[in-house]
Amino acid sequence: MDLAEIFRVMRRRWYVLLPGLLLTAGLAVAAALVVPVTYQSQSTVSLLNSRKATVAYDGNPFLSTQTSLTGMADSLARNLNSDVSVRELKSRGATGTFEAKLADNAQGPLMALTVTGTDKATVLASNRILNTYARDRLEQFQKQQSVTPQAMIRMTTIVSPQNPVAQTKTRLQYMIMAGGLGLVLSLVATFYVEARRRSPRPKQPEEPEQAEEPEQPEESASPVTAPEPRSRESVAEQTIALRTPPSWSRPAENRPAAEPRAGRPAMAAAPAAEPPDEESTHGQRSHTGQRER
Repeated sequence: MDLAEIFRVMRRRWYVLLPGLLLTAGLAVAAALVVPVTYQSQSTVSLLNSRKATVAYDGNPFLSTQTSLTGMADSLARNLNSDVSVRELKSRGATGTFEAKLADNAQGPLMALTVTGTDKATVLASNRILNTYARDRLEQFQKQQSVTPQAMIRMTTIVSPQNPVAQTKTRLQYMIMAGGLGLVLSLVATFYVEARRRSPRPKQPEEPEQAEEPEQPEESASPVTAPEPRSRESVAEQTIALRTPPSWSRPAENRPAAEPRAGRPAMAAAPAAEPPDEESTHGQRSHTGQRER
């Protein structure tokens, strides 16, 4: 089936395809209404060295960055993603989902803090709560280790919480799934009705097989025609007429003259020699040379 045939079927069965397309559009709109739009707000913070460690750099913390600060930033991010931290954030009024990780392609102890939710204003407020809670957790870690305030690692905000941005990827995925499913079902229903409505072709009666006529031998240059039997004579009479009685059953006068057998020439029989006369042979010698006595 080519593309032109598909369009012809769709045009013939429009009364099946049109409701299916309307149902597909309804599914897509329902997916757009049911799946809410999500918003996302991001911020970036950085860990700074202690005041005591920056004395040699005239108190400039950006000149005394150390690799240990990156390790501390990774440890803090893991703690912020734990269930305990999530419960604490919710108790402070934050909503949505939270994520803390090392910033992508970062060259220092930078952390990216992300909050995702369905309400734009709530997402922004939750990101600010997350920034505050991250600073508090860093301070708690160091107090648990009895670190003096002059030697504590500090945190500063590099990028403040950004205005939430709508994330339509998930919503669009559900709409595409609903539309694709409805379109496939509509086409299946259309071609199903087309297949059911098509009348089966009437079976053509099979022609009886004709017996193959025997091939006629090629006519020779001088064809021999058999004599046609008499129309009035029956087959039995013609058969009797063709039969010839044997020679022994014929009368003597009707018998044909004996013919010499083929391959054996008849030899003339010599007459039998007569015995010699006694008078003619008297007084003469015999052929054997014996005298008569």
